Amino acid sequence: QVKLVESGGGLVQAGESLRLSCTASGSIFSLNTMGWYRQAPGKQRELVAIDTDGGTASVASSLRDRFTISRDNAKNAVYLQMNNLKPEDTAVYYCKADGVEITPGLWQDNYWGQGTQVTVSS
Repeated sequence: QVKLVESGGGLVQAGESLRLSCTASGSIFSLNTMGWYRQAPGKQRELVAIDTDGGTASVASSLRDRFTISRDNAKNAVYLQMNNLKPEDTAVYYCKADGVEITPGLWQDNYWGQGTQVTVSS
């Protein structure tokens, strides 16, 4: 079993910052990709940022000037630093893991956390 747990969400005012954390636990021999997605009310879930083992990290172009993704491979953790938050950033933020080696030589995709709510007031 692989479990992802997010933390760090909350209610902030526009212009403030938040740092989201996500830690994967369970049967993990290696983990390729971790990323962040978000879903606002009435909208589809969208990719925010993604980090692949080996150092490739990318943030959605519209968020690149305010959001940063980072990762701690030793902890199977990924972080999302969000600065200068805007009301339109209000959403549930989900962590996702793909390319998880759950036993030697066996890889699985599509693990999701339960989500953490980010609410930005104007």
